[in-house]
Amino acid sequence: MTGLSATKDARAAAQPGRTRSLGALVGVLPFLIFAFLFLVLPSTRMVVGSFQDNLGNFTFSNYESLGSPVTLAAYQASVEISLFTALLGGITGLLMAYAVIAGGLPRILRTALSTFSGVASNFAGVPLALAFVFTFGRVGLVTVFFRGIGIDPYAEGFTLYSKLGLELVYLYFQLPLMILIIAPAIDGLRREWREASENLGATSLQFWRHIGIPVLMPAILGSIVLLFGNAFGAQATAYQLTGGFVNLITIVISDLLSGDVLHEPGKGMAMAIGMVGIMAVTLVAYTFLQRRSERWRRA
Repeated sequence: MTGLSATKDARAAAQPGRTRSLGALVGVLPFLIFAFLFLVLPSTRMVVGSFQDNLGNFTFSNYESLGSPVTLAAYQASVEISLFTALLGGITGLLMAYAVIAGGLPRILRTALSTFSGVASNFAGVPLALAFVFTFGRVGLVTVFFRGIGIDPYAEGFTLYSKLGLELVYLYFQLPLMILIIAPAIDGLRREWREASENLGATSLQFWRHIGIPVLMPAILGSIVLLFGNAFGAQATAYQLTGGFVNLITIVISDLLSGDVLHEPGKGMAMAIGMVGIMAVTLVAYTFLQRRSERWRRA
């Protein structure tokens, strides 16, 4: 009887745990359904479609097209623009964030910069392209102002509807995104590591050589990697601004999937798989660097 009672007590004690587990599963079920519908199913469809021609027959020719000069040029242009804006936006954002957080500037500037960064980092797509057209286009506000003082940027060779113009537009959301990402790391460095090094008698040069740069470097590199992925996947801004004249891989994929003349969805999905591969490498690098950064912070 004693053994039977102990068994019943053990089952009763285990029952609340099972109930909590079931409740947690029910709570996370909407997320699982959402992920399945909008991540798993589209990814599966993309993989399957990349091995089909326009008639639905199995083929490897879609992946063979990835080596064509047009496709390689599109990948190259996307990588160049993403890398340039990630590096320039990352370095500039780092300097701005450090100047505001650790430079002794008034706190109101930090609040204003954080607010602007939060808004600007999410301002992209068609509205951002139109805003730049109205500001820096051929008859934009800034362009007309410069012409009024005798300077015509377009006569000097500048045009917003080019690779350079697209990089300027991308920097508008890359720069504030870097500020938002790197600001917590700089704040923690200033409050903890800097104060400790000063108490131990370290000079500013010693601090940056042995503490500041090693501690911040994983966060800086991880942020730049994230900026690269953010620019690499952009499509609406570039298409609206340049009308497809800049040969980005996202625009080429869009034309293949939805175009009337170049309607080859299989090739478009194969190119999208190539983008997924590049983004996967980006995410792995970002995850690794973030873990290194978190380890420094916990130390």
